[in-house]
Amino acid sequence: MTQPELYELMARFERSGLHSLKLTVPDCSVELVRAEGPACVPGAAPAASAPAPAPAAPEEPVITAPLVGTFYAAPGPDQPPFVRPGDRVEKGQTVCLMEAMKMMSEVSAPCDCVIEAVLKENGQLAGFGEPLLRYRPC
Repeated sequence: MTQPELYELMARFERSGLHSLKLTVPDCSVELVRAEGPACVPGAAPAASAPAPAPAAPEEPVITAPLVGTFYAAPGPDQPPFVRPGDRVEKGQTVCLMEAMKMMSEVSAPCDCVIEAVLKENGQLAGFGEPLLRYRPC
């Protein structure tokens, strides 16, 4: 699948009423999932609803997913995790990986901190902005 074909598929998916789409062709597999909310049906009037309550502020800061993808706690299946609860990390240090469309992206610590908890399981799908790790600034 070429890049223009992929972009066209993404644009059509965005305009559709589908919630998810998985396409597998030789040498390529693509899965598109809407991040939140019900699928929109073209031409349907939106239902009236009460305004959504403001999200509660987290008790401790979290490192969130910079993109929709698969969360990896370690650089490889037989390697130790980048961080464990209780580990002290420096600003910019890699704390996990996110994979999207066969591209790996490093997620770094935003400041010198102590990792309090890993909130996702290794190999679990994470949506944009979902909490991955909870930390305490140093």
